Amino acid sequence: MNVYKPVFFLLLFTLFSLSCSNERDRELKVLQLNLWVQGANVKGAPEGVVDLVVRTDPDIVLLCELNAGSEQPFAPWLVEELKKRGKTYFGDDKNAQVGILAKYPLANTTLLLPTEERHRPLLKAQLTVNGRTVTAYSAHMDHLHYACYLPRGASAMTWTKIDAPVTDPDSILAVNRDGFRDEYARSFLADAERETAKGHIVILGGDFNEPSHLDWREDTKDMRCHGGAVVDWDVSLMLQAAGYIDTYRQCYPNAVTHPGFTYPAGNTAARLESLHCVPDADERDRIDFIYYYPQPGVKLASAHIVGPSASVLYGKISPADAEDKFIEPQSVWPTDHKGNLATFLIAPD
Repeated sequence: MNVYKPVFFLLLFTLFSLSCSNERDRELKVLQLNLWVQGANVKGAPEGVVDLVVRTDPDIVLLCELNAGSEQPFAPWLVEELKKRGKTYFGDDKNAQVGILAKYPLANTTLLLPTEERHRPLLKAQLTVNGRTVTAYSAHMDHLHYACYLPRGASAMTWTKIDAPVTDPDSILAVNRDGFRDEYARSFLADAERETAKGHIVILGGDFNEPSHLDWREDTKDMRCHGGAVVDWDVSLMLQAAGYIDTYRQCYPNAVTHPGFTYPAGNTAARLESLHCVPDADERDRIDFIYYYPQPGVKLASAHIVGPSASVLYGKISPADAEDKFIEPQSVWPTDHKGNLATFLIAPD
């Protein structure tokens, strides 16, 4: 008897099993970005968006601030430009201020409109990944009642200087709730609950125009012009209570060492005075997010901030002063925001 045969076949079976297990999970990369009025404020911005998608190669792209003035719908243009670069994407057909592109055909695209915030719709689309339904939502929430400026000594509406900073959390949240972000979040949660009940994978990305409560805690209260305030910001708290996970904070839970600022971006291609609102303060915050619902067979593999590592600090473009790792642009950066790139592993149905 050849004693090597059993060992050989055992080794062959092990290698085959490992190969099969590696092929079971499908990578799903999601890119989120605010385009700053469809790139109208930066020369060459549309081409910069194409360059970014080609470089990061996402499977889903969640965009907001589309359709500037009378310009052509951006999603179809982007699909055609990407095709010229050898990239096949499918775009939504809603021609709205939010958009979704994907490498997979989109189905059931729907605009969900909060009652009093109809000019900022929430876009929903479904696609099939590894035999499973993924429901993606692209969001852009109310930009007024920007209450995180209050501790920085500025108005939440006009962004001009006020008599004194407001640092009482209840007062800050009272102003915050005058906006439509909490209603927007409730609209999302009501719709998404029906999706998760079916076992669908739910991913939400967008510009929330509101910080996360995970970034305004005891350890950051005396940093970044927070004025000693610990604030339970509404939207992030509502999403967390419903079971949703903030991708960047899951990977980097320490907001001191990894603040993950997404606004305002230190974009050297834009006019400096258009990048900041409160030049005598540290107005840096993380207001752009990707969230997901933790269904079985869904694993977050990585999360990155996409954009220039520099931010605007006290009215000037300043280098990063924390430990965040960035996917930095290799061509023109199109916007005053930074974006998010989250990579998931999706097990088959």
